Amino acid sequence: MPDLMKTPATEEPEAVVAAPSGKAAEAGEVGGSRSLWGDAWRDLRRRPLFVISAALILLVLAVSAFPGLFTSADPNSGDLTKHFLGKPELGHFFQEDWFGYDRQGRSIYARMVFGARNSVMVGFGVTILVTLFGGLVGMLAGYFGGFWDSLLSRVTDVFFGIPFLLGAMVVLNAFEKKNVWVITGSLAFLGWTQIARVMRGAVITTKHADYVMAAKALGAGTKRILFRHVLPNAVAPVIVIATIALGTYIVAESTLSYLGLGFSGDAISWGADISDATQDIRNNPHTLIFPAGMLSLTVLAFIMLGDAVREALDPKLR
Repeated sequence: MPDLMKTPATEEPEAVVAAPSGKAAEAGEVGGSRSLWGDAWRDLRRRPLFVISAALILLVLAVSAFPGLFTSADPNSGDLTKHFLGKPELGHFFQEDWFGYDRQGRSIYARMVFGARNSVMVGFGVTILVTLFGGLVGMLAGYFGGFWDSLLSRVTDVFFGIPFLLGAMVVLNAFEKKNVWVITGSLAFLGWTQIARVMRGAVITTKHADYVMAAKALGAGTKRILFRHVLPNAVAPVIVIATIALGTYIVAESTLSYLGLGFSGDAISWGADISDATQDIRNNPHTLIFPAGMLSLTVLAFIMLGDAVREALDPKLR
């Protein structure tokens, strides 16, 4: 009788509870601790697009932070005897005459290296400001809804209707001296609307999630819910937009400098060098190609990084 009552089900738990060993156990531990950001980082490390763009961005950041490591030439020192002297030579890596000289006898390579700092500082500064301000406006509008949503959304629409570059030109004309802070503030003053809209939509979707409802039921305060539950789960699309927009702000600064509304004084900018080079593009096209190429490569790197992050954070695109 005991043998007849014994069923296979009594033997299965031994197989089920048997602890895996070796790589299986290690994989199980990793799988149990996975999160959205952890999965995204593992996915990013396998993407050539992310590796290439990150390497380019790190190079640009290194050039911006330590230009003296890449050239010892003075970018503002002009020698008219070197007027358009020299052409690009591959054998002169990281030297003053690597890319030749411009119409005022200044080293094109040195100006390209030192011009990275202002452009990158403006790009990162504007991105940080618009992400903080636009993210806050969008989070408050999306979470509270009602009157606050209507008010903040209408204010956002007003600023969104102002042409970005045209508005920045008007604001910059009010300042006699234009430095990094003035240009950064002018661009951030008009560039926060897209971040606000994206954050608002993400918060509206997130605030109805079960974990947010549970936090409210347990008596959590508004501040705790916003910054501990809503924000971490709604910030992913904002990071993607901000990464791509950073390249746009670098282009905006270069455009303003090209139009003569950028940095004043002896400040160096890729846009100003591109503007100077257009006068001699037929006879000396290399004076335009190098600053324009550096600008395009930098913007492309941030766009590629944004695309890689977007695909890593969106499970549907994996």
